[in-house]
Amino acid sequence: MKYKSNNNIVYSCKYHVVFCPKYRRKVLNNGVDERLKELINNICQELHVDLIEMKVMPDHVHLLLEVDPQLGIHKVVKRIKGISSRILREEFSWLKSRLPTLWTNSYFVSTVGGASMSIIKQYIESQKRSE
Repeated sequence: MKYKSNNNIVYSCKYHVVFCPKYRRKVLNNGVDERLKELINNICQELHVDLIEMKVMPDHVHLLLEVDPQLGIHKVVKRIKGISSRILREEFSWLKSRLPTLWTNSYFVSTVGGASMSIIKQYIESQKRSE
């Protein structure tokens, strides 16, 4: 296992993150998906977060991230969702007419190895009902 260091802590904190557009609408397509990937890459670089894997589906996003525990996964997810929502809604005006906000307030996060695929699928499906 490879560890990272931030001068105070030696760590290996990898997280699987899943989040969905509001009402689980299938809006992450037609160029939105590619622009979102660029934005997530840029935000992760700015925050010094390792983006290990990313998959953007029409109605949800999967990220595998390694995050400094002093930064925290919550701050990273909030930053990704906040910046990407603002920029995507500016650049793709049709998103404004389809959704009051781009992302749900909730998201799923698990440490690597901490959740089965069925648990992740259960979270994604629950977003249809909870918004």
